[in-house]
Amino acid sequence: MRKLWLGLGVGLGLSLSFLALLVVGTFTAASNLLGGVAGRGTGLAKGAVPAAYKPLVQQWGNHCSAITPSLLAAQLYQESGWNPRAQSPAAAQGIAQFIPSTWAVHGLDGNGDGKRDVFDPQDAIPSAAAYDCKLAEYVKDTPGDPTENMLAAYNAGAYAVIEHGGVPPYRETQNYVKTITTLAKSFEAPESKIPASRQAAGAIYYAQQKLGTEYLWGGDGREDQGGRFDCSGLTKAAYASVGIELPRVANDQYNAGPHPQRDELMPGDLVFFSDDLDDPRAIRHVGLYVGGGYMINAPYTGAVIRFDKIDTPDYFGATRVTQDGARALPGADTA
Repeated sequence: MRKLWLGLGVGLGLSLSFLALLVVGTFTAASNLLGGVAGRGTGLAKGAVPAAYKPLVQQWGNHCSAITPSLLAAQLYQESGWNPRAQSPAAAQGIAQFIPSTWAVHGLDGNGDGKRDVFDPQDAIPSAAAYDCKLAEYVKDTPGDPTENMLAAYNAGAYAVIEHGGVPPYRETQNYVKTITTLAKSFEAPESKIPASRQAAGAIYYAQQKLGTEYLWGGDGREDQGGRFDCSGLTKAAYASVGIELPRVANDQYNAGPHPQRDELMPGDLVFFSDDLDDPRAIRHVGLYVGGGYMINAPYTGAVIRFDKIDTPDYFGATRVTQDGARALPGADTA
């Protein structure tokens, strides 16, 4: 249980001098990265895609030049949250949310079992990639970025893209293109250093003010809750204090930006913990990294908000939160 692993946490007994070195020193290191440029890779970030689907996404995400594995992953996550049995009120079905008429034309028998099953990811994921590539072919002679034109065609239809000479001036379509291209960054394996978050210091400052506050399951810090938090309530409030609105649940917060490796962590990164290190849907705990191998977190019932080490057996990975990344998450306000 995590309670046992966190039993070695440093709690509130850390000295002020240690805190100064830990937080201020790591902020200095973070500032050196602000001029960096994130790389656009074609591979997938570790843990970003459930292990059961990663080989399919990696393979079919290279089906044509208009898509990448990370872009395909972003579409699938946006459409269904990796739920192969998802069904929408608009009759969209499966992990890729095909409507029956589109599936009838574009559905593939991806696994060669003689059936085209919209609820089988081995059929639906190849079909989604092939459909993207078909749309890209339809609009290949249209000016502009081929990937953005393909996504616009997915949302508004190929004719609208051709008619307008690129992404049409529809708010919904423009938001969709920006959402998917932004969300893709949380799935790709960066090829260079990820810029440090400019809001990180403010988020950490907020969390520091809550040290010693009792944990409350479901706590958002409201007055009627005595100002108490659970783990994701604390991280949500910390980033809300600097103008970034995160989802409420830890495993949804994981896709609010790109994923630095353990040795690339910077103050302000969210760090996540899971019982299944191959499945981001199993994430169940989150903290706010402050440097030196420590995080501020709201651990569990009976504990208080405190500093704890992050290097425990259930450490899953990290996210460098961005404003655009948070806005791209399903259900976020993209206005």
